[in-house]
Amino acid sequence: MTTIVPTSEEDPSLAIVRFTSQLAWADAGPEAAEPQVTRLCSEAEESIVAGRWLDLATLMVTSADLVSSKISEKDLECTYTIICSLVKNAKSPEEVLEMVKAIASKVVQQPNDKASLLLKILFNLYNLLDHPNARFQVYMKALELAVNGKVTEYIVPSFKKIDSFLKEWNIDINDQRKLFLAIANVLRENKSLAKDSLEFVTKYLATFSDEDTQVLSEAKEEAVRAVIEFVRAPNKFQCDLLEMPAVAQLEKDPNNAPVYQLLKIFLTQRLDAYMEFQNANSGFLQTYGLIEEDCLAKMRLLSLVDLASNESGKIPYASIKNTLQVNDEEIELWVVKAITAKLVDCKMDQMNQVVIVSRSAEREFGQKQWQSLRIKLAAWRDNIENVISTIQANKVTEEGTQASSSSSSSSATQGLTVR
Repeated sequence: MTTIVPTSEEDPSLAIVRFTSQLAWADAGPEAAEPQVTRLCSEAEESIVAGRWLDLATLMVTSADLVSSKISEKDLECTYTIICSLVKNAKSPEEVLEMVKAIASKVVQQPNDKASLLLKILFNLYNLLDHPNARFQVYMKALELAVNGKVTEYIVPSFKKIDSFLKEWNIDINDQRKLFLAIANVLRENKSLAKDSLEFVTKYLATFSDEDTQVLSEAKEEAVRAVIEFVRAPNKFQCDLLEMPAVAQLEKDPNNAPVYQLLKIFLTQRLDAYMEFQNANSGFLQTYGLIEEDCLAKMRLLSLVDLASNESGKIPYASIKNTLQVNDEEIELWVVKAITAKLVDCKMDQMNQVVIVSRSAEREFGQKQWQSLRIKLAAWRDNIENVISTIQANKVTEEGTQASSSSSSSSATQGLTVR
C-alpha cells in the first residue's frame, strides 16, 4: 500500500487540487487561469473545514481526470493515492460507498495504456476500506478495468479467494450473479485461461431456482454458452448443468432445445444416441464452433465410462467395440485413453478379452449420485462402528484374562514358605 509523506504545511488534498487545477487551466493564460484555480482551491478548503469529504473527493477526481493525460504515471499514482485516502475520513458507511463509486468510476475511465497502474490504484483503494459492500464495488470495477485494459493477468490470482471474499462481502444473489459473470468474462479474455470460465458460468447458473420465473430467461444465453463450453472442453467429463433450472429451460425453447438435447446425450447416453443426433441436426456443430472429430472422441470416452458403470466390473472387448464403433485394433487404445484421462481404473485381460474395472467416474453429480454417496458413507460408518466394537470387546476380554492370571499368580505366591 502507498504511504503518504507530507512535504509541506499545505493539506495534501488542497495541494492536489492546486496542482491539477493549475495544470488544467495552464493553456488559458494567467488571467483566465488564476480565478479558476482560486475558486477550486476555495471550494476544497470549505469542504475540508466542513468535513464534506464526498464533495472534496468529487472535486478532486474531476480535476484529476482533466489532467491525467498530461502528468507522469508517478504523479498520477500520487494524486489518486491522496484522493483514495479521503475514504478514511468518511463518517458513515453510506458516505464511504458514495466516495468509492465516485473515485472508482473515474479511475476506470482513464486511458487504457495505463491500465496496470490504474489497477494498482484500485487495489490500494480496496485495502483502505473496511466497508464490505464498498470493497465489493471496488473489486467489480477492477474486473471491468482488467478486461478493458487487457491486464487480466493481474487480477486472475485473486479468483482463488473468491469463496472467502463472498463470506466477507455478504452480497445478495443479484450481486453474486454479476460477480460470477464478470469473472467468467475476465477468463474468456485471457486465452490461456478461457477454459476455466466454465466454472464461474456454472456458479452463475446455479444461483437461479425454479422460483426465479421472472428473471430465469436472462440466464438463457449463458446457459447455452455453458453447454457449448462443456462439450468443447477436451478434459471435462462431468458437470452439474443438466438439473439446473437455468439450463433445463432450454429444453422447452424451440431455438435452444437441440443444445439441451446435446448436453443430455453427453451426460446420460452413449455414442449411438450422439450419432443419431448428429445425423438429424446437420450443421449444428459448426453453428456453435464445435469440431466434429473432437466431439466424437469425447463421446466415445463418455460411452466407455457408461459401460464401466453398468457392466458389473467386467466389460467384454466386444461390448467396447460395438458401443464405441471402433475396430478390434482400437479397443485397447480407447481403454488406455480413458485410464489416462482418469475416467476409469482398470486392467485389461487380453487372454479372456475383458476389461476388469475397479473404479469409474460419474458423468454427472446430481440427486441420484448424492443418494448413492450417502448410502456408501452410511455403510462405511457402520463398518467402522463394528470394527470399534470388536476392538473394545477384545480389549475387555484381554483385560479380564490378565486380571485372572494375576490373581492366580498371587495365590500361588501366598502358599510358599521360606525355610
